[in-house]
Amino acid sequence: MSMYIDFHVLQTVPPSCINRDDTGSPKTAIYGGAVRARVSSQAWKHAMRAEFKKLFPEEELATRTKFVVDMVVREMLFLDNTLEESGAVKKATAALKEAGISLDEKKNEAKALFFMSHQQAKAVAAIALEGNPKDKVVKAALKKAIKENPSADIALFGRMVASDPSLNNDAAAQVAHAISTHAVQNEYDYFTAVDDLKEDSGAGHLGTVEFNSSTLYRYATVNASDLAKNLGAESVPEVIRKFGQAFICSMPTGKENTFANRTLPDVVYVTIRQDQPVNLCGAFETPVCRSVNGYTAASEAALVRYAETVYSRYAAQPMKAFGLGDSIGEIAETMPLPELLAALEQMVCEQLCEV
Repeated sequence: MSMYIDFHVLQTVPPSCINRDDTGSPKTAIYGGAVRARVSSQAWKHAMRAEFKKLFPEEELATRTKFVVDMVVREMLFLDNTLEESGAVKKATAALKEAGISLDEKKNEAKALFFMSHQQAKAVAAIALEGNPKDKVVKAALKKAIKENPSADIALFGRMVASDPSLNNDAAAQVAHAISTHAVQNEYDYFTAVDDLKEDSGAGHLGTVEFNSSTLYRYATVNASDLAKNLGAESVPEVIRKFGQAFICSMPTGKENTFANRTLPDVVYVTIRQDQPVNLCGAFETPVCRSVNGYTAASEAALVRYAETVYSRYAAQPMKAFGLGDSIGEIAETMPLPELLAALEQMVCEQLCEV
């Protein structure tokens, strides 16, 4: 039985430049014929991975880096403190190369960023200390060590290895680009900076910063069944709870010192489904209209109406729905966030136990 956990969030952000393009402008998208504020999925996943460091022990996470040789060397020196570092580097490089990771041996680093869990680094280090990487049995063990022992973030976000596709991990989670529920128009802040040691009047620096403000619709989904295949069913409820907490509470850090724009969501809607994930962005294909009452209440009402329409016409009602907000109580059981996350974890545990 498949099980999908969908997370829907409405979040109002004040003047900000959370995620910018190559020209420094806040990212946008055209949706429903209108320009919307946009925050890329990559930006929000990076923020989530930063939040993971507060929620998971370090050994349960992975590092995305070119310095995989250094990761393995540290583990080798921990396992054998009599080993010289130069010898450890040589052994680690040979082991990783045979495992299928493309290396720049002059720099002792991978040619591309590689997502490696701390458990994988430990496993590779132990094998490299004991056997010859050229041996077929040892080489197979090295590949197995890199494929097995995935961390929670590798299992959730996946791993792509162009040099050896056998090391790929399919992602169990998807994160959508966040878009505003309404049309936006970027604005410019003209600023000056004063030179404290300059005696005459006038600015020491002039510049502009582009920004916008918006009510964002954010969506993510986790395939709990796929996650269980990689991590084991017993780990999935806790991982999904922490994923939910990281998604709901994280914020990309673009220009945060300039705008101090960190907020928490206005509305949270979490569903457990058995048929398929359902992104409810269609609620905002017609942009929410500007009013003196703002966008949040109208966006929440539009989300509730659209969800009811989708459930009546196409998809089945969710097995269970939890929410946080005002109108969202029409389609979900509402409760504070800590209780919501605990109830979600319990429900996922019950369903996986039944499976």
